[in-house]
Amino acid sequence: MAKGKSSKPIKTKGSSRKAGLIPWRQLGFFGKVWRVLWVGVVGLWLFTVLQVLLGWFINPPLTPLMVQRFNQQLFEKGREVRFERDYVPLDSISNNLITAVVYAEDGLFMYHHGFDVKQLKQAYRENKSGRRFRGGSTISNQTAKNAFLPHSRNMVRKAFEAYYTVMIEAVWGKRRIMEVYLNIIEFGDGIYGAEAASQHYFGHSAKRLSQTEAAQLAATLPAPLKRNPAHQSPFYKKQVSAIKQRFSWGAVNVDMPKDKRKAKSKDRETLLDFYIWTKRQK
Repeated sequence: MAKGKSSKPIKTKGSSRKAGLIPWRQLGFFGKVWRVLWVGVVGLWLFTVLQVLLGWFINPPLTPLMVQRFNQQLFEKGREVRFERDYVPLDSISNNLITAVVYAEDGLFMYHHGFDVKQLKQAYRENKSGRRFRGGSTISNQTAKNAFLPHSRNMVRKAFEAYYTVMIEAVWGKRRIMEVYLNIIEFGDGIYGAEAASQHYFGHSAKRLSQTEAAQLAATLPAPLKRNPAHQSPFYKKQVSAIKQRFSWGAVNVDMPKDKRKAKSKDRETLLDFYIWTKRQK
């Protein structure tokens, strides 16, 4: 380079623009729409991650279902306004109830990763045939739905339910899922959680639930507004009897080591397997 000549770099078009996001005022219409969309998606994702992380160690004070039920009680004529709920640790709930709800609602709870594809396939077949409506939900699905989402039946809600299920299975683990489940699930109109249900129906703590009482509460879960220990129809009694018989299978241990669960869980089908299967059905 000749002596005295400047060594400044040659400027190219756009080189003076600072690195980073383009200022909002310089964006066109579609640029602004795109910015709003991706900021919204990232913000929603961060919010859901925060929800799950906080739920790992903070007990949910309220759930969307509790709010929905309270509004229904307020505005439906002749309906009693009731809110009974007492959160207790899992160690303060009888293992009889843990065993009863697993055998009644989700026999493979300790072995799946949030989804029981065999049950989903069975529900798909029955729903398609028009015989009845089944959801094929696991305890993990129900916990995710009750803890984070309003009750409705549409594909968007189902998608979010699946998303939250994956999250809580990964972050919370089986013991925490069971604890939250038994403390927020509905056991009657305005009655939430095992402790409140035990006190309401039997007059003692959830720690003292017998096998019969636990089976009665577990039989309530599919339709808590229609059947419970205070309204025992013949069908309800039949369900209670069936659940009691399953106690002979042995007590459920939510602290079962992972190595003992692997044998039954490693070959479990995934949601992707279920989706591919549904596409092959006529």
